[in-house]
Amino acid sequence: MSKKCLINRNIKREKLVKKYANKRAALKAVIESSDSTPEQVFEASIKLAALPRNGSAVRVHHRCKLTGRSHGNYRKLKMSRIQLRKLANEGQIPGMTKSSW
Repeated sequence: MSKKCLINRNIKREKLVKKYANKRAALKAVIESSDSTPEQVFEASIKLAALPRNGSAVRVHHRCKLTGRSHGNYRKLKMSRIQLRKLANEGQIPGMTKSSW
């Protein structure tokens, strides 16, 4: 189990990403557009830099929903490899069985 402060920090980052997603996308569109003037690109890049760093999607870590573990996660299941194996062995995940040959 990871520290509660790390889990809460990640939740806070997820909320900020949702809050600033539209604004970031609009500013990035202005920067990447070939129609915008150099002055517009400069203003948009200044505004983008002024946004909170934790509002960027790359700062959010993939964490296990059960334990908060940050490494060894399956994105689709949002679960760490350890918890996935434990639940699969207990028969808690439908359609997943331990392989043997």
